[in-house]
Amino acid sequence: MTDSDGALDTATRRWARRVVVVVFVLAQVGFVVRAYRAPHAEFGYQMFPESSTWSADVVRVTPDGRRISVEAPWSGYEWSELVQGRGLTRPWSEHHADSGLDRQLAFLDEALDWVARNTPSDTETLYLEATVTSSFNGRPSETTTLRSTRRDVP
Repeated sequence: MTDSDGALDTATRRWARRVVVVVFVLAQVGFVVRAYRAPHAEFGYQMFPESSTWSADVVRVTPDGRRISVEAPWSGYEWSELVQGRGLTRPWSEHHADSGLDRQLAFLDEALDWVARNTPSDTETLYLEATVTSSFNGRPSETTTLRSTRRDVP
């Protein structure tokens, strides 16, 4: 196993290199599999991304049923200051789903929840709702509704 100098012999080094290569390859395969199953696909790469598009009408729903667009500021908050990146700053404009439609909608869904939890001065919003119009790779448009967590309002 070791020679008189305490160094590893050739067979042991060869075996150790193979173990390192196998572990590295298995880790890479694990990252790829996770990328296809996870909502955000960290470590995932697609050479030919989707050509999907999306837009969303985001509203605040009040206890009395009013639906108020987040395009206008409310209670000292502005959507574009609260949510930035990934096309979420202006969701009402059509965007290319640069990281895939499912992932883009996962980002939007998380943004709705984040805004609902982090706007304490807003005392009239029961929940936020996004009506999303999307087209997956040029197919006919579909409409999906996403809702934030429900808030406790006085």
